[in-house]
Amino acid sequence: MSYLRKRGSAEVSTSSMADIAFLLLTFFLMTTVINNHKGLVMLLPEWNPSIPTEKINDRNLFTIHVNAENNFLIEGIHRDNLLGLHKEIKEFILNNGMKTTLSDSPEKAVVSLKTDRSTNHQAFIAALDEIQAAYFEIYAERAGITPKQFRELDLNKKEGRKKYDQARERIPMNISVAEPSNHIGI
Repeated sequence: MSYLRKRGSAEVSTSSMADIAFLLLTFFLMTTVINNHKGLVMLLPEWNPSIPTEKINDRNLFTIHVNAENNFLIEGIHRDNLLGLHKEIKEFILNNGMKTTLSDSPEKAVVSLKTDRSTNHQAFIAALDEIQAAYFEIYAERAGITPKQFRELDLNKKEGRKKYDQARERIPMNISVAEPSNHIGI
């Protein structure tokens, strides 16, 4: 016992602890993969501080409402699902004034999507996908390719950009996503 008291207890050197901690921190920062979620890919219009005063003719507005129970009201008709919606939207956009109940022209055609604050995220995305699918089918048909090939066009290459611009010429993707309301009764 007396021997231990004279010698004292063994100490651990902590001089290199900060270096080890720094190396571990650096290692984990370098090797950690952070998922980068893209979110919704939508082209936003250019900022314009003036409020547009031009009223849209009801004929040129295709309306889709989704209530809190995820029921759809499409052009005033209650629906439980979205089957065939993109075909109806295509017909609406490409009408060119032939039917009096559909749009005057593709430039004036607007597809409006309005939801309730309690609408399921999945129902909103499903409706938005149907709207965009209609536009992509129109563009792909004009370019002579499939909708999948149209979406995969490389816009950084001259040929891809030219095909993309020609397909979208005079047919803008006019989608209006309205602010959700507190209650949409369907």
